[in-house]
Amino acid sequence: MDKLKNWIAHTSYADYSLTVASADASFRKYYRLSEREKSIIVMDSSLELDSLAPFLDVTSRLLNTGVKAPKVLEKNEKLGYLILEDFGNLQLLDILSENNFQIYYSMAIDEILKMQDTSTLGLPLYNRDFLHFEMDLMQEWYLKKKLNIALLQSQKKIIKKSLEFISELVLSQPQGVFVHRDYHSRNIMLIEQKKIGVIDYQDAMCGAITYDLVSLLKDCYIEFKREDIEKLALLFRDKKCSGISDETFLKWFDFMGLQRHIKVLGIFSRLYLRDGKDGYLKDIPLVLKYTIETASRYEETKQLAQLLKEFTS
Repeated sequence: MDKLKNWIAHTSYADYSLTVASADASFRKYYRLSEREKSIIVMDSSLELDSLAPFLDVTSRLLNTGVKAPKVLEKNEKLGYLILEDFGNLQLLDILSENNFQIYYSMAIDEILKMQDTSTLGLPLYNRDFLHFEMDLMQEWYLKKKLNIALLQSQKKIIKKSLEFISELVLSQPQGVFVHRDYHSRNIMLIEQKKIGVIDYQDAMCGAITYDLVSLLKDCYIEFKREDIEKLALLFRDKKCSGISDETFLKWFDFMGLQRHIKVLGIFSRLYLRDGKDGYLKDIPLVLKYTIETASRYEETKQLAQLLKEFTS
């Protein structure tokens, strides 16, 4: 903290007061610098220096496309510090309700379409190997380490076959678009005049058209009725690829959701077991519900759904 304060003292914001703003699932820390009505954000990436260059790169890409990402006001890449435009404290999650989610999700869908126009040149590819690398986190951290389950060979075969079906469906849909990878209600800020601000995008990749859509509509932190979510998913379809049938697009959407939620079961477990962050434990039941309900809907993944039911009943 002393090193950070010393750096701030040599910027044009030396007279601003410093308070803690937030932390995230990584080891980045965020502070707010304030002076009267003015405020800005300090991002401390000193414990994750490797994440800074991707953050700056993706910020530039998004701003060039017209996405409302925070502008960089000051930076010290060697120390891992940035001073950023402040989007305030109002997350989309704070105000979502049955009465307004369709309006806000429609706005957020339009932002996805804008993000998908962003350059993907040089971004890592969401290929088959990476899809499986992520999904394997469930077996390692959720089943083995959190639930203490020793899988039988027959159970491993079911999981392996199911994950192969999932990656095949994910890769069968249009690829090659910008993927935020964590586009949900905690990373969407509401700023002046109900505009959407986008944060936490430094891990962006190039992948499938439904990834950010499913992150938004099947949010790990809040749930709405399936029929309403389907309508919103098809709203995106109408704007992005109108020639695709409802059945095909919803299957793309669902299998992308399976890939993401299987990964998240592993990540939330790892955050608790390895990193000592127990705040995500309360979110595992919703992620598990999404996974079992979706896997139960399709013949290719019914056995996986049954396994997860047995493991968690």
